[in-house]
Parts: sequence; C-alpha cells; structure tokens
Amino acid sequence: MAARLGPVDLELFANRLIGVADEMGVVLQAAGFSPNIKERRDFSCALFDPRGAMVAHAAHIPVHLGSTPLSVRAALERTRMVSGDIVILNDPYAGGTHLPDVTLVAPVFLPSGRQAVALVADRAHHADIGGASPGSMALATDVHQEGFRIPPVHLCRGGAFVRDTLELFLANTRVREERLGDLDAQVAALRAGAARVQDLVSRFGAKALARAMQELQDYSTRLVRAFVRELPAGEWKAEDVLDDDGTGTADIAIRVTIRRRATRLEIDFEGSSAQVRGPLNANLAITTSAVFYVIACLAGRRVPANSGMMAPVRIRAPKGSIVNCEFPAAVAGGNVETSQRIVDVLLRAFAQALPDKVPAASCGTMTNVALGGFDPLRGRHFSYYETVGGGAGAGPVRPGASALQTHMTNTWNTPIETLEAYYPLRVRKYAVRRLSGGPGKHAGGDGIEREIEVLTETQLTLLAERREHGPYGLAGGAEGKPGRDQLTRDGSDVAIHIPAKASLTLAPGDRVNVATPGGGGWGRTRSETAAAVGDRSGEERRRPHVVKPKRKRA
Repeated sequence: MAARLGPVDLELFANRLIGVADEMGVVLQAAGFSPNIKERRDFSCALFDPRGAMVAHAAHIPVHLGSTPLSVRAALERTRMVSGDIVILNDPYAGGTHLPDVTLVAPVFLPSGRQAVALVADRAHHADIGGASPGSMALATDVHQEGFRIPPVHLCRGGAFVRDTLELFLANTRVREERLGDLDAQVAALRAGAARVQDLVSRFGAKALARAMQELQDYSTRLVRAFVRELPAGEWKAEDVLDDDGTGTADIAIRVTIRRRATRLEIDFEGSSAQVRGPLNANLAITTSAVFYVIACLAGRRVPANSGMMAPVRIRAPKGSIVNCEFPAAVAGGNVETSQRIVDVLLRAFAQALPDKVPAASCGTMTNVALGGFDPLRGRHFSYYETVGGGAGAGPVRPGASALQTHMTNTWNTPIETLEAYYPLRVRKYAVRRLSGGPGKHAGGDGIEREIEVLTETQLTLLAERREHGPYGLAGGAEGKPGRDQLTRDGSDVAIHIPAKASLTLAPGDRVNVATPGGGGWGRTRSETAAAVGDRSGEERRRPHVVKPKRKRA
C-alpha cells in the first residue's frame, strides 16, 4: 500500500483543487449576463471525484454547496455522461433545492481516456424560471406553481447544445435573453474547470490526482472525528419557529436533538412540524446543506470542506416534515428561509456544548424581494430578484457585524447604479437600521433598511421571516429587533404594513420599504448583571411580555 501524502503535499493539492473551483467562479461571474449573476454573484462552483463526492469548492453560497452533491449524484444515477456532455437539473425531488437554482454537471475526461477523472458542477440562481409570478418565488401551494421543473437531462452532448432541451428551458422563462446568457456563462465555467483539471493531470498524473482527492476526504473525516471527540458527552436539544407559511399556518416548529456517539454525531429532527401548505418546506438536500455548513463552521478553517466532513454525521429527518418534505410540496422558501432557521436551531443546540464558541442568532432570513413586469422604456420584460442582508449575531468575544448577508447566503448586493440602469426601479433609501441589534455584553449587528420605488406597473413578491419572532440572544443577551415591511402608494405619505409573505401589484410611483432584523445579543449588559446580583430573589429580570393575537400553529 502506498504511503499517505505528506502534510505539505496534501495542503498543496487542497489549494490546487480549490483553485479549480475559484477559477470556475471567476469565469461564471465575468461571463454572466444578468445582474443577479454578474453583480450579486448568486452562484457556486465545486469539484467532485468520479463517484460524485465533493472534493473542493469555492467560497460561494453555503446553501448551494452542501446540497450540490445530491444533484451530482442524481445526474450520475439518471444519465450517462461521456466527453463533451453536460447535464442540467433543478428538480427539488431529484437532487435540487428550489427551482431558480439551476445546476449543471459535466464529466472531465482526458483526451485518450475512457473513464472520467473528475466531475465539475456549478449552480446559479436564475432570476426567473417561470411560475406564477416574476422572480419565481411565488406564494405557491405546490411545486408545479413555482416554475419550470427540470429532472436530470442532457443540456449538451459532445460539446453542442441539445436544441430541444435548450428551447424548452427558454420557452418557460419570462426573460429569455437573460436565461440564455447566464446558461452560457455556466457552461463556460464548467469548461474552464475541466481544462484546469486536465492541466493538473498533465503535471501530476491521473493516479496522483485520484489519490489526492481521496486522501483529502479521509483527512477531513479524521479532523471532524477529532472535533467530535472534543465535545462533552451527552445530547443537546433546541427548537425555534418559522413565523408562518403565508397561508395561515403559524409558529412552524423546527426541533433538533444532537447526540454525541463516541466519534460520531447524530442529528435528529424528530418532533419538527409536518410539511406545510405554503412554500417554506425544505427537502433533505437543504437540511443536509445546513448541517454541512454548521459542521464546517464549528470544526474550523483547518478542515478542508468536502464530502468527507459528513462521514461521521448521521442526519435523521422525518419524511413529510418541514425539514424533509415530500412531493409535491412547495419549496421556494425552504431553500432561502427554512435553511436559515435550521442553522439557528443547530447553533442553539451546539451552544450548550460549546458556550464559548457559538454566537447568538443572526437575522435568520434572506428577505427575498422579487419585482417584475414590462419595461416600456426599454421595450422588454424584466425580472428583478434580490436578498437583503441583516445583522449578525454577537458572540462570546465580539459584537455582531451589521448590514451583511449571514449564514446560508453569501451573495453581494445589487449596486444601486446597476439596479437603476438595468430595471425600471429607483432606490429611495439604503441604510443601516440603527439599534436593531439585540443589546448585551456584546450587541447584535444592525439590520438594513432598503426602499425601492417602481417606475412602471410591477408585480411584487415578498418572502421573508423573523417578522414575528426576533433572532434569539445567548448567555443573557437580548433578541434582535424583528423585521418589518411597508408599502407607500404614490401620492401618499401613509405607510401600509405588508405581510412577510405577500404578492401584490404596484403602480408607478409606489414604494416598498423593507427593514431587516438585527442579530441577537450575547451576554448580559453590566447594568443587567449588577441588577441580577442585587436581586434578593435571585430571579432573572425579564423583559415585558407582549400578548399577541393567537394564530393557527403548526
């Protein structure tokens, strides 16, 4: 048996493989057509071994990266790929997440090879994939209403587009030229990744590459096992709720029990609410992605992020639940909202085992805003989509950061100049939402306030969370301030409340204002600590309780 690679060689290969994914991302962003790809960078790239195990990824979108292996596995199981082929899919019930996230998978062959030496994949959020409303984030009640669903099928064969697949895809979107441009960019990124892998093989040989990919996964497995051994023995429970599903079901519970079993972790979501009628259902790919992200955060930067990390982890998610929904449940918000709450619950549980390492809850929502219609000035349909950041949770050693994307999203914002040049929209306000972070020894970060005016008749879809329940604090820190959403009609100064899940038609001059949550605080403030010490009853002081109207609970 050949000796393992030395630590220097292993580190060099890890960075070479990450470099392949990084270069794919550079090509995708440079060649992207829509602002959502070129400016917001709502895409992810990764490299896989021939069996479909992820060996490296770029620092892109966490909700994409932990779930992409299921898409690659589905492509391998349901298609046969040869040199020059590319498979496309977005089906949440065949390895995908939600319909706007379109995944492309391609094998990497050597010029004279019969077997693939690797696989490359990228996933990009297309700003429209059909469905009931522009932006494809409709308040749907089943997946058929959410857009065009693509099982694993060939987009390219032998290096050329499959015309039937391409035409079906373009016929089911509102902005054909954007979709074609972004799809071309994804294909270009795969070809760049394949070329870089071939370069590695020419330098080191196919056997050396295969060995490095396997040893990197084994190394990650060993490091995660070591992390698990450092945890105290026992089990830790936590729960939190989603506000509502947009159809009347409120306080949708997500519960987890984490058990340490020697060098393994069992993550059990038993007791979580059943899947709901609205679009907040998460499939197993999303839940797996959230677990992958949390393990990566807690295990530390020294652990190469690949499929080997998950070998010591067992996930139990009841079928038909909010964290493992079954067809034909609507899933658009499961990817963007429920994924965030799963992370909140997992971190709350791990905080019991690692109280000096885990921060309070961050904003807990991606605050999805989709606007679309016909632009008479430019003579074309438009579909704008964006997530709005919020406040990060404070931690044991520092306050939370303000006004940024947190946890399962890692996108940039759409620059005001780009947004106004490309769409019939105008940004009226973009600011930090001061004092929205939760107080504490370390305060939570502040959220964002963003106001957009529409210049033509526009369909708005809003899909957001943490409007009823603020992000939790830890170690005595207070909750972050919940978000809120308002509409001001043209010619009026009166702001109208908008539900966090809403779809409505706006007239020219109407303004939508979203204010996102702040992060939770960590630790008691000095005055609270002094008051607690001076309280003879020893009972912790509590914040005033506000009675809210009862709603149907999940």
